[in-house]
Amino acid sequence: MTDAALAPDAAPASPFIPAGAYAEKVTEVQHYTDRLFRFRITRPQSLRFRSGEFVMIGLPNSPRPVMRAYSIASPAWDEELEFFSIKVPNGPLTEHLQKIKVGDTIIMKPKATGTLVNDALIQGKRLFCFSTGTGFAPFASLIRDPETYEKFEQVYVSHTCRQRDELKYSADTVHNTLNDPLVGEVAQGHLHYFASTTREETQHMGRITALIETGAFYEAMKIEPLNPETDRIMVCGSMAFMNDIRRIVDALGFKEGSNSEPGTYVVERAFVG
Repeated sequence: MTDAALAPDAAPASPFIPAGAYAEKVTEVQHYTDRLFRFRITRPQSLRFRSGEFVMIGLPNSPRPVMRAYSIASPAWDEELEFFSIKVPNGPLTEHLQKIKVGDTIIMKPKATGTLVNDALIQGKRLFCFSTGTGFAPFASLIRDPETYEKFEQVYVSHTCRQRDELKYSADTVHNTLNDPLVGEVAQGHLHYFASTTREETQHMGRITALIETGAFYEAMKIEPLNPETDRIMVCGSMAFMNDIRRIVDALGFKEGSNSEPGTYVVERAFVG
């Protein structure tokens, strides 16, 4: 099946829009720091995705546009698509993407995929979502999906960045989720947020991996340690971070899962945030 067949409402082919790709309009842009920003775009009517998946996006600024994998930060029910992005100096895509304004065009391939989805985990009681940097994006999608609370009794989402301001997107997202008219009621009392920084001093200092190993994370959240019998884990962030988390949870007896064979934890291998 071709991309064009998957996307009946895709934009017409042109030298700057790949055949079968969507051409969507930017509806909102918010900059948090000189390194991080979020933006929202219109959603193609034919796009179907599971909360936590990613798509390939780019800009129609050359005959062969640069496309990169971006987690969809909005839940599957949202009428728009949200993305959380880093700004990379001289980056092939982000050098230009960080300059977008409302009304600009974003191109997107029609296929959504990824392993950070509820289906890739077997049933459990507690879900832990560990993230660094823009790795929070897929969890911004999952914590706003009622299905997550149907599958898990408690949801713990952590976000580690260098500076306090870099945590604003995750803090705002959690706050808005708890007060959302659609999912707020099911999230109240079930969604728990933990933030830490590695450079600027805040309430919780240190990498989440170190805080897990020392027990400081459990003490701060007032919870029992990770247990593969009851807990499920999702991980998204830098490659070094994901490798450290995998070392920790493998030693505890967790088994990595996938879409074809669900397990007790999953990581997103397609990109690092």
